[in-house]
Parts: sequence; C-alpha cells; structure tokens
Amino acid sequence: MKKNGENAAARSGSSKNVILSMIIMGAGQFLYGARGKGILYFLIEISVICYFIRRGFSDIVGFFTLGTVKGDAWLGIEGDNSVIMLLMGIFAWIVLAAFVCIYRMNVRDVRRMQRRIGQGKPILTFREELAELLDRKFYITVLILPVIGVFVFNILPIIFMILIAYTNYGGDIVPPELVDWVGFDNFRRILTLTQFAPTFTKILGWNLLWAVIATALNYFAGLGLALLLNKDCVKGKAIWRAFPVLAYAIPGFITLLAFKFMFSYGGPVNQMITAGGGAAIGFLDLDAKWTARLIGLLVNCWISTPSIMLLATGHLSNRDMSLYEAARIDGAGRMKQFQTLTMPFILFATMPVLIGQFVGNFNNFGIFYFLRGGLYIDGYFLASDTDLLINWLYNLSIDNNYYCIGAAISLIIFLITSAISLTVYIKSPSYREEDTFQ
Repeated sequence: MKKNGENAAARSGSSKNVILSMIIMGAGQFLYGARGKGILYFLIEISVICYFIRRGFSDIVGFFTLGTVKGDAWLGIEGDNSVIMLLMGIFAWIVLAAFVCIYRMNVRDVRRMQRRIGQGKPILTFREELAELLDRKFYITVLILPVIGVFVFNILPIIFMILIAYTNYGGDIVPPELVDWVGFDNFRRILTLTQFAPTFTKILGWNLLWAVIATALNYFAGLGLALLLNKDCVKGKAIWRAFPVLAYAIPGFITLLAFKFMFSYGGPVNQMITAGGGAAIGFLDLDAKWTARLIGLLVNCWISTPSIMLLATGHLSNRDMSLYEAARIDGAGRMKQFQTLTMPFILFATMPVLIGQFVGNFNNFGIFYFLRGGLYIDGYFLASDTDLLINWLYNLSIDNNYYCIGAAISLIIFLITSAISLTVYIKSPSYREEDTFQ
C-alpha cells in the first residue's frame, strides 16, 4: 500500500511538472533536474515573447493590412512600406511556426522524462544530451544551420513571391503607394483581360510545344550519339566524345551570343550567302518567327545533347548483352532490339532526368533572351513570338514593373510543370515497375 501511494504521488508530481512546462517552457525539465535544458527552453520562450511584444504582433497585423498610412515626401510623412510589412509579416509567421514546433518539443521532452521516471530509469543530464547530439543524434546537429538557412533564404522568398501574386503590387502601385490584397484578380486578368489573355494563350501554346520538341530532340540526339559511339567499329571514341563535352563545358550564354553573331546580318552565315550571290537573311528579325524558333531549337540541342550523351553512355555500358544475343538468335533485327530492349532500359533509368530536362526546357530563360531578347512584336503585349512564359514574366516584372502579374505567371508555370512532371513520372515504368531492371 505504501509503495502504491508513493507511485501515485510520483505520478501526480510528474503530471504537475508536465502541466507547469506547458505554461512555462523548461519548468518541468528544471524540476526534473535537467536545469541546463530547462533554462534554454525558458530563454527561448522569453526571447519569442519579447520579439512579439516589440514588433511581432504589429508585423502580423501589418501582414493583413499591408499598411494604413500613405507616405508623402512633401509633408514629411514617411508612411508604411507595404512590401516590407508583407516580408516582415511572413517572417513573424515563420517565427511563430518555429516557436510552436519548439513548444511541442518541450512538452514531449517532459513527457519522455516522466516515462523514464515511471520505468525507474535516470534522467539524462544536459551534458549527456549534448554528447548524444554529437554522437547518436549528430544528424540533428549538422542539419540545424542548413534548415535555418533554407527557411530564411529559400522558403521566405518563395512564400513572398507567392503572396505577391495576390496583391496589386506593381505599375503605379509601389511604395510609398499602399499595396492591397486583391485575391485571384491577377489570375483573372491573365486569363480574361484583353491586355494579357491573348499574349498568355499564344506564349503558353508555344511554350508547351517548345518544351516537348526540345526535350525529345535533345534526348534522342544524345541517345543516338551514345549508341553510335558505343559501336565497336568506331575508332577513336575518346576523341569523338571529347567534342560534345567541350561544347558542354563552354558557358551557355557564350555559346548563345556566338550563335547570335553567326546568324546576324554581319555574321559568317550571311557572309557566305552574300558571297554566293544571295541576299542577306534576317534569321532573327522581327518577322523571322519560325526561323528564329528553329535556330533556338538547334542551339538548345547543341548545348544540351552532350549531357544526355554522357548519361546514356554510362547506362548503355550496364546492359545485359546476353539479352541481345538471344534476340539475334530469335531473328530480331536492330530496330526491334532497340524498341524492345534498349529503349525500355534507357527510359527506365533516365526518366527522372528526362522529366528534369522537360522542366528545364519549359523554363529555359537564356535561349531566346540572348538570341532575340528585347523584341516586342505586334499582337503580343510586351513580348515576342519566340518568348517563353519565363521570358514574358521577366519582361513584365523586371522591365515594366508588373510584379503582381509576374508572380501570378510564375505560379501558373509551377502548377503546369509540376502537374505534367508528376503525371508523367507516376505513369512511367520508373515508378510503376521499380523492380524490373534490378
């Protein structure tokens, strides 16, 4: 009876420690003897409370209002900067979310101590827990700073960009003017307004066509080159492989500028045409729609094919050649072997890379920016007939201050690429038939 009474008293005291730690972070740890950890949790709570008292609550309010006082330089009124208020509001929400996570860690830690006492085990000291962070839980210690960096330098800007798409920030509405929340109005403007909708429809259609053709061309050119250089009859394979690798090693923008010069009026291509008695051709002129697009496809193929060739070469060396020998005995020709053996194996191994190539081509900003950037053509709003959505986004936001429209377009790009990528990957053998080539 006495022992049962002592256990009941211990459980009662433990429960009080847990409840106390829910009110004052670290109190339960302190009472259990882990004083260093308890003081650390308590300091975190005090720091967060001080932050929210000093500016955190006002930052969250500013997140919703985006400012109420308009600045006026003539009257000496500084006013509210809506963009800064939005940014600091996002930061305040991140701090609040981090504090909630730490608070839950605090409560779970006290409950874990309560269980250890109930099992008759000793409580780990602060020094012992630090030793664990340098040994058994070293992964936590290593990842703390990178995770904080990801939140501050990656997640915060991404959230900021997403939220800008739901404001009227841009054009004449920039600080000291007050920015307001407009909901889905920017998306409606892109899809329905005569100023944006026709251009968006044209560029989206060309963007999808470009991504599919460019990805297929790069992939099959690289695979074909790898198959060709894998033949036993080819001599000097190392030398032939070196030429595409050199093209891949040169920075892409230098290659693009070189091709732009080659196809300009004073470039070598037109010099050869005029030397042969022909008239110079404006390969990249305002009216050179499909000519410029074709040059873009070929230049992109020149830049991207070597990476696919190197990837395919590595995978081709891992083929089971006994299958090809059996196929030859059964009478299968080279094309049949390629269709039934080579292509399924290569697709299985390279599908994630192929999807990455598609997304990269869909968002390939440099190709037409360096070949034909800065052109605005009739029938397009602040764009040309070779611009992709990423180029149009740049023209709208950076060159013409349509920041909210640019942010909305970036969200549309993300939705399109993620939907296509996930759909293709889920339906591919790489996902559904993972054990096929193992």
